[in-house]
Amino acid sequence: MQVRALRLQDVDYGNQWDEEIEDRWEYDDFRADSAWREGWISMDSVYHNAEDDRVYLGITSFNADIFGAYDRATGEFLDLGYGKVADPFDAKFHRSLVRWEKDGCLYGAIALLHDIDRYWEAPGGAIVKYDPSTGEIQKLGVPMPHMYIQSICLDQDRGVIYGMTFTPERMFRFNLADGRSDDLGPISSGMEMAQGENVELDDDGCVWCGWSVTRAWQNFAGVDRNRLCKFDPETDRIAYFDAGLPKPDGSYGYERVEGLFNLGEGRMYASGANGSIYRIDTETGMGTYLGTPVADRRSRLTTLQPGPDGAAWGVTGRDGKCEVIRFDADSESWDLLGPVSDGDAHCWQVHDVAVAPDGTIYAGENDSPYRSGYLWEIKV
Repeated sequence: MQVRALRLQDVDYGNQWDEEIEDRWEYDDFRADSAWREGWISMDSVYHNAEDDRVYLGITSFNADIFGAYDRATGEFLDLGYGKVADPFDAKFHRSLVRWEKDGCLYGAIALLHDIDRYWEAPGGAIVKYDPSTGEIQKLGVPMPHMYIQSICLDQDRGVIYGMTFTPERMFRFNLADGRSDDLGPISSGMEMAQGENVELDDDGCVWCGWSVTRAWQNFAGVDRNRLCKFDPETDRIAYFDAGLPKPDGSYGYERVEGLFNLGEGRMYASGANGSIYRIDTETGMGTYLGTPVADRRSRLTTLQPGPDGAAWGVTGRDGKCEVIRFDADSESWDLLGPVSDGDAHCWQVHDVAVAPDGTIYAGENDSPYRSGYLWEIKV
């Protein structure tokens, strides 16, 4: 396996995080520090576009520079001109890059880093359209004023973008034909973050994410508070299931969902509980626990993306100890194929991956507290 760390930014902050920043700095502190504002980035969305063989990137940035691409032919990172439409509160495309087959354009959605004390100043997350053939970029509208968008998915047939906001947590629908937005309802009451890293469409056009119960009259919302829900466009309602991801040890309760994956042929999977993998029953919302690929240390598994070999690929692990995972949906088994490291550089954790037609994996590293995140190129 060949692994390369592709570096758009390469700034080392040494021990500054542990000594000065963790549990102390807020959004305005990072914005005020030029080294972090201009030098630190995180890779939150990764999408390979076969039409131009570029890897498009949703980037976290305190400087509102949140959209770029890696050109596989030249080996160079590209500035896509996001500065022409940027607002200072535009912080990232967080699992929010999709392509509409009808027009060949990419669509992203803007997430936040600021706190609620800036709610009325910040306009809200916009839907952004980018045409790879012309380089034109524009904001189409803000679905939910002053709220920002954590993730989107696209219904190709209906021409509709669905998404989750934060904060507060709500589900919305954005119609690409006329720019109309609909508030579809809440997915939490604000006691804690209920959603996982992405929102996912199943083969029936239903939209899946996490939700959570409140139990406001009690001291604790309960070990079964994290559940799954889906929006059904046929009924035009969210179905909130009393079901979710079972505890790996068999005890009562549900784990909070981390990632949701549609692997085709009606097969929906999810991750949670230290990167554990679950099969989802799309009628009941109940998960079946399949196993935990990395059980002996902290781990996560935010995405599995289908590859040309018929398997789904991702990166699991955490804290600089990450491994490539190949998941076979037919047998519901997996293999760990080796570490994501390039010399002395070790992948901190992965937020999104894309798989090119030749099988090359591109993994977006996010939230390293010590340096900027890399785009990892993995050839198995």
